[in-house]
Amino acid sequence: MSDNSRPGSINEPQEKKKTRRPANTAFRQQRLKAWQPILTPKTVIPLFFVIGLICAPIGGLLIFASSTVKEIQIDYTSCNTDATTEQSPMPNGRLQAFMPNADQANALWRTESDVKHVYTGNYQLQNLTRCTIQFHLPNELQPPVYVYYRLGNFYQNHRRYVASFFDRQLKGDAVSVSDTKSSTCTPLTGPNDNQQYYPCGLIANSQFNDTFSDFTLLSSDQGLQNETYPLSSQGIAWASDKDLYGPTQLKDWDTVLPPPNWQIRYKDGKYSDDAPPPNLQTDEHFQVWMRTAGLPTFSKLYGKNEKDVMKEGDYSIAIIDNFRAEEYAGTKSLVITTLSPMGGRNTFLGILWLVVAGFCILLAVIFLITNLIKPRKLGDHTYLSWNNAPASAAAKGKGKAASGPSTGMATGRDI
Repeated sequence: MSDNSRPGSINEPQEKKKTRRPANTAFRQQRLKAWQPILTPKTVIPLFFVIGLICAPIGGLLIFASSTVKEIQIDYTSCNTDATTEQSPMPNGRLQAFMPNADQANALWRTESDVKHVYTGNYQLQNLTRCTIQFHLPNELQPPVYVYYRLGNFYQNHRRYVASFFDRQLKGDAVSVSDTKSSTCTPLTGPNDNQQYYPCGLIANSQFNDTFSDFTLLSSDQGLQNETYPLSSQGIAWASDKDLYGPTQLKDWDTVLPPPNWQIRYKDGKYSDDAPPPNLQTDEHFQVWMRTAGLPTFSKLYGKNEKDVMKEGDYSIAIIDNFRAEEYAGTKSLVITTLSPMGGRNTFLGILWLVVAGFCILLAVIFLITNLIKPRKLGDHTYLSWNNAPASAAAKGKGKAASGPSTGMATGRDI
């Protein structure tokens, strides 16, 4: 028998010993190079000054950019109850203007009942309320001009509200009633086991449904014809949002109903061939509403005009007043605004940068004065290293005077 055939021969492959020890690499053994700066007054004080000098101009530029935005806000929450059939001034505090000559801005309102309006098909909805607001614009607004509706105390960020939609239904898939019943549209999926709401869910059902007309520039008192300042709803939603919606493939109107708050706009509260469900792929007002807001007070884009100058003068706008904010103790406003290179009117970001700048400069001054009046002796940074061995006893025995500890004491980790 050859030696190679014997058990335990040197040619026999050895069994690899199992171990949980990490590989001996710089990354696994925490030997990567790192920058560990030693913070001293000579480095900290100039650093605070530099940060302050950088943040201060940025904050000033942001506030300046916000100040160039011209904006007018009109709160018409209680128009249906406080306004009369005769034109009258709006109460104080209902109009806010942020532009030159803002003190010249004013607004009048009046309300009308038993108004008729056509929403879908040829179905004429009756007994509506219309709020007509006439306001003076003290400065012209250069395009683009954006019109928003602003809601207050409306919590779109509630956890059940945010999740209450069915993505497959919104995409246009022909989902069954059972699919909708088992979806996240709960608790608003349908009135019974044989019918579903389209679109289902709390978000769709609560959509803002006030209707704004185009602005009318009142020039008849000057012997001129009134001009219309048109608004467009095309391009008000995010381009990425449009990919989430599609025309519905549902065709059985006996099993599909409008959401409860939509039913008033359809004859007998039902969809039909003459008044089918809306095409959500082109309904940008719906898409804007479905992008829920994170705060209880928010603004959503209603329309825009990117071509025409909004001239100085008196304007009138008619609002079909359907969305009753008093039901949830909230407010609603009409916002007309321009934009700056940094966005809309918002001074918070600029103020935040200035606060950071002031705080850094204040700390730098305090540290500088403290260091001049009562300087602190710096320690030996070599003690910061934990893996240096203690000084050699042999070196001490030769009578060499140590100029300072060059090594740190053992910490118990250097084994």
